[in-house]
Amino acid sequence: MDVLAAIRPDSWNFPLLVHLIGATTLVGALVLAGSALLFAWRDGNATLAMVGYRTMLLGVLPAWIIMRGGAQWIASKEHLEDSNASWVGIGFTTADAGLAVLVVATLLAWLAVRRTRREGGTPGGLGVASAFLVAVLVIAYLVAVWAMTTKPV
Repeated sequence: MDVLAAIRPDSWNFPLLVHLIGATTLVGALVLAGSALLFAWRDGNATLAMVGYRTMLLGVLPAWIIMRGGAQWIASKEHLEDSNASWVGIGFTTADAGLAVLVVATLLAWLAVRRTRREGGTPGGLGVASAFLVAVLVIAYLVAVWAMTTKPV
C-alpha cells in the first residue's frame, strides 16, 4: 500500500518554518542583488551597484544563516544528520558550497562599488562577475528547492 501523505509531529513545524523563511528570503534577495548588479553594469549606474552590494551584505548573508540554521534544526528533529537520502545531501551541499560563492560574490560587489566611488565610472567586470556568481547560486538553490519538494531517492 502506498502512502498518500505523511503527517509530521507538531514539534517539527517551527524549525521547518524557520528553514523555509530563510530559504525563500535567500532566493528573493539573490534575485534582487543579481538584477541590481546586472542593471548597474548595463546602465553604468553606481546606485544600482550599491543596491546589489547592500542586498548581498544585509539580505543574502543573514538569510543564508537563517536558512542553514533552520536546516540543521529540522534535520536534527527528523534525525536526518546521518541520512543517505539524496535530497538531504543536495540541500546541505548547495548550502555549504553556496556560502563560499556568496562570500566571493559579496566581495566582488564591494570591489565594484568601491571602484565606482573612486573612479566615478561603471562597476565594470567586477559587477558582472558578481552577478554571474549570483545567477549560478540562484540556479543551484532552485535545484535544491526541487530536491526538497520532490525528495528523489
